[in-house]
Amino acid sequence: MSNLVEAEANRLLDASLGTAPFTAPTAPVKLALVTANGSATSAGTEVTGGGYARQSVTFSAASAGTASNTGLINFTNMPAATVVGAEIYDSSGTPRRAWFGSLAASKTTGAGDTLSFAVSALTVGLS
Repeated sequence: MSNLVEAEANRLLDASLGTAPFTAPTAPVKLALVTANGSATSAGTEVTGGGYARQSVTFSAASAGTASNTGLINFTNMPAATVVGAEIYDSSGTPRRAWFGSLAASKTTGAGDTLSFAVSALTVGLS
């Protein structure tokens, strides 16, 4: 998942070039699952139904341009769905989408299933 949302890319560019201060996302950041991938300018189709809810995720400090999740991420009581990607949001009142990307392989869940991502399974990076 190394696709940066256009608005977030602009914020990072402005901060790194000194044209505007960077406002960090509201913690914790949340992982959302999608059944149709989004793009740099529009969100994907988020999973709905069952007990699905965005899950908090923590990341390691960046090293060599990447960071990975530091804990197991569980989505319990999923609806029947085919998950093709994920997106990362902050947890502000109006969540700010920052990252998006496709899964290496789609994951199909049945009603009531748990979908899990192991430690270090989710990696974001800049190059």
